[in-house]
Amino acid sequence: MESIGKDCTELKQAYDTCFNRWYAESFLKGNTTPECDELFEKYRSCVHKTLKERQLDKMLDEARSQGGPSLDEEGKKKGGEGGK
Repeated sequence: MESIGKDCTELKQAYDTCFNRWYAESFLKGNTTPECDELFEKYRSCVHKTLKERQLDKMLDEARSQGGPSLDEEGKKKGGEGGK
């Protein structure tokens, strides 16, 4: 499956591969130590850049202001501060 931005598709595929391997080979065997955080951060940054370039970030933030977290808050939750 492609990402929202063509520049992000390769990063998405690399992250998906890493995550699926980690999930099957580590997580399901009790090792919950994340192994794909660096790839996730690169992919997330690419997606956020694409959203800003297409001015979709403002639309998402507006929708979230009606009850959900902002892009920045969401990134903090999934990023370096207690991340994925």
